[in-house]
Order: sequence, then structure tokens, then C-alpha cells
Amino acid sequence: MKVKDIVAAIEEFAPACIQEEWDNSGLQTGSPEDDVHGVLVGFDCTEALVEEALRRGCDMVVTHHPLIFRPLSHIDPRDGVGAAIYAAVRGGVAVYSAHTSADKVLAGVSGATARKLGLENVRILDPEIPGRAGDDAAQVGLGIVGDLPAPLSAGDAVELVKKALGVPAVRTSALIEGPVSRIALCGGSGSSLIGAARRSGAQMYVCGDISYHHFFVPEGFMVVDAGHFETEIEITEVLLSVIRKKFPTFVSLMSECIGGANPVNYL
Repeated sequence: MKVKDIVAAIEEFAPACIQEEWDNSGLQTGSPEDDVHGVLVGFDCTEALVEEALRRGCDMVVTHHPLIFRPLSHIDPRDGVGAAIYAAVRGGVAVYSAHTSADKVLAGVSGATARKLGLENVRILDPEIPGRAGDDAAQVGLGIVGDLPAPLSAGDAVELVKKALGVPAVRTSALIEGPVSRIALCGGSGSSLIGAARRSGAQMYVCGDISYHHFFVPEGFMVVDAGHFETEIEITEVLLSVIRKKFPTFVSLMSECIGGANPVNYL
């Protein structure tokens, strides 16, 4: 197996060409022609993840967040990114990241979170090229909107989010008085899609990294900050399943540390 074979499988699901222009999805270290004997899937590429890959006999790592996100003026093994790069290069570990490429497909980051919430009739919240639901062009874009199987009170809808995503606490705007029947969501930082969520007819919008001023919303609509990690982590299972489906006999593993990969702690 070659690195390019794993990359092709992932990009069949989430093409790198659809990533946001500011993003750096794709191969971070290694060569497409490198041999691969095992793949470890994680969320962020850290030195610890690379060391785990080597310990478990994997010479490729696949993550959601890019190891190299912004241009580097130097590589310093004393900082987190530099340490991970050093470990990967020294160990001969190829690193591939599917970031906004995996955000923008229906079955990707937000779609996986929508499944956790049990949403039905899902569609892309902010399609790349507006079109009728079902058009191929309307199936690429950011966020998801879908319907609950049955309406819930705002309080019960918040509890559903907390339970489904394993979140001990969320930040919300004022609870609405009427029922919640439609939920919009975007995994990770999603404040920019609050307007799209309102236009979609959703009563609740779930994402991460909402700033103070975005909690001022009109009556009948509410926002819920359920955390960056919590609204994105399901993509690791999706990426692992993509690889296993394409290569059922190949060694593909989930990181043992995935549950503790969230850098945010609740005290």
C-alpha cells in the first residue's frame, strides 16, 4: 500500500479541491509514493499521536485538523507543531489532514454530528452553489440543517445536544418559548453561519466557538455553543470507516487517546 492509495480513498469521500481557500487540507508530511503498513486516525496531529502511531506499527497518520495550518518561518521541536513535525519526519510517518474538505460534504463533520442528534431530512446549510435539495452542487458546503423526529421544548433540545455529544455543559442564548423542530449546526467554529441558520427556518443553531456578541439573537431563535471538539470529533469515526471500507484487510486503527484529545477541560 502507498500513501497515495490512502489519500485517494479519503479524497474520493472529501475531495481536497473543495477545501476553503484559507485551509491546508492534504498531505502534511511524507511522499505520495511512500509505502504504508498501517494508518492511525486521530483528531489533532500531536507528537504523542505520532509516537502512538510508531508504537502501534503505523507509518501514516490521518487527522481532521491540519498539522501545518499557517506558513512556518521555522520548525522548533520545543513547540507543539514543531515537535510533531520532527517526530513524523524522524519516524518516517506520513501525515494527511482532511479539514474543511471533510466539513463541506454532506456525510462529513456536520453530517456526522447531525446523525448523533437523530436529525432527519438533512441538507447542507450553506451550499457552495445554491440549488434545489438533491442537486449535486447543493451537496457541497458548510453546515447542516435537519428536522427532529418530533418537536421538543428548548430545554429538552439542549439536553439532547448535551447527551448526544457528551458535553457536560453548553453555552446558550435565552431559551425560546416555542418548540424546537428544526436544528441547524456546524461542527467547530460556526459563528459565520448564524445568519444562514436563521434563514433555514431552524429554531436552534449548534456550533462551537461562539463569541459574546453572537448570543444576541432575535426572539424565536437560539444559539448553542457545544464546543469545538465536541461538535467535530465524530469525523474521526467517519474517516476510519472510509479507509476500512476501501481497504477492509488493511491495518487501520483509531487512536487510543481520542477520548482525551480535547484540550479544553470542564471543571
